Formats: sequence, C-alpha cells, structure tokens
Amino acid sequence: MSARERILGRLRAAPAGSPAVLPDLGAWRAMHPPPADAAAAIALFRKNIEAARAEVHDTTAQDWPLLLAKLAAGKGVRTLLFGPNTRHGAQLAAHLNAAGPAAPRLVPYNRPVDKWRDELFDDIDASLTGARGAIADTGSLILWPDASEPRLMSLVPHIHFVLLDAALIHANLLAAITAEHWATGMPTNALVISGPSKTADIQQTLAYGAHGPREVVVLLCNTNGDKP
Repeated sequence: MSARERILGRLRAAPAGSPAVLPDLGAWRAMHPPPADAAAAIALFRKNIEAARAEVHDTTAQDWPLLLAKLAAGKGVRTLLFGPNTRHGAQLAAHLNAAGPAAPRLVPYNRPVDKWRDELFDDIDASLTGARGAIADTGSLILWPDASEPRLMSLVPHIHFVLLDAALIHANLLAAITAEHWATGMPTNALVISGPSKTADIQQTLAYGAHGPREVVVLLCNTNGDKP
C-alpha cells in the first residue's frame, strides 16, 4: 500500500464531523442597524472608504468625464486605460477626444494581454472602470470584471478611477447580494475593494501600491444628473 493510499484510507475512515453552527444573524443585525436612508448610506460609505485612504469626489452623470480629466491632469496622468465597449467608456472617449492635448491619452483595452503586456505594465498610468455597486458599512466597491473591463484594469495601473452610481450603495454585503441577485450568476472573479492596495511588514509599517493601485479615486454620481 502506498503512502497516498494510507493517507486517503485514514481520511475515509475518520468519523464524520458535526454540522457547523450557523451564525446568529439576528443578533448581528441588531448590533449593526442599516443606514436610515440613502443619504446616510452615502455618508457612511464615504467615511469608511476615505478612512482606507481612497478619494471620493461628487459629480453628476453628465459632468464626471470633465472631473476625471481635471483630476487626471492634477495627478500627472499621461495615459488612461478604459473599456471602449462600455457605456461609460464611450462617454469618456467622446469627452476627452474633444478636450485637446491637455487630456490624458486614452488607451482602449481591446487586445489579449499577451499582445501588449509590456505596454500595459510599463506605460499605463491610470485606468477607469465602472462599479456594479458599493457597500456602506465597510466602504467597499463591488466590481464584476468581464471581457469589456478585465481584472487587470483594476489591478495593474498605479491609479484606479472608479465610476459609482450613488443609487447603488447598499447597507452591507448581504443587502448587496440580495438586491443584485448574485445567486443567479456571478463572474469568475467578483471583487470587493476597500481602498488602494496595501501591505505591511513585521513592524506593521503600511506600504501602498505593492500588489495593485496605490490610489483609488471614486467618482460618485447620480444617473439623474443631480449631485448626491
């Protein structure tokens, strides 16, 4: 009998464990009441994600490309990665292509990564993606990468701009899962992002940008054109 067979035999012969005890959701909800209204949810989201060193800028569904161009210029962004096949990507291209040489150069993500790996990792300063939603009580953004906005868009560039509709801010993760019907189909890689990438050494000294963007900038807008 081989070592593998002996190990598997012991595992199969081990007694079945008892079922895990389900958490007391009622007690947890009592200790974590949801925001009273949409304004409170927005305020809580902003407080928590800014505490994680992200930026939040109020804008509108019409004005966000101009705000993005201004913020990008202030951060010295020369190249901006975007998804040309998304609605917000088309809106961004229409505005920035008419903005003249002061605007960052738009780089569409429309090729397999192995066709332009060096350019993607070495020459892209920032990216823009949309957010599927957000979570107020943790200050988190929800991203669902797909072929139009692959995961590398929110991982590789140093600065990650995120377009978020204020109406899609949920009280907590359970509320987001329920309202957005996650059970009906999820992407291969669903993301919950709370601020820029960070890590710490044994002395707990934080460093930003080690495993992803060093800056996360949220463009918080309402689709009806009113500032939240």
